[in-house]
Amino acid sequence: MAEHETLSRTTGATVLTLVVVACAAGLADALRRRVRLRRRARLHMGVEPVPAPAHIHHGSPTIPRQRATGPSAETVRLTEAERDAFAVLVRRLSEGD
Repeated sequence: MAEHETLSRTTGATVLTLVVVACAAGLADALRRRVRLRRRARLHMGVEPVPAPAHIHHGSPTIPRQRATGPSAETVRLTEAERDAFAVLVRRLSEGD
């Protein structure tokens, strides 16, 4: 093992590779099983099975459309004392104290 390769990096790459291989094997098995079931259905029934219906669009978009106008602007009226307190706060924060 080279100096720049750590044990955790090598272990992580190995685990990731094993997970990918397991997922690929599971997917291949699921696809093979699906084909086998279709063949059995064809042989037992003697008729071509009806394919599953295609996805039906329900009319509601996956991502909602954006509104033409944004939300109304919110305003808060401050008293003179609140404005002064806010000005002091801004000064303190801008000075870094």
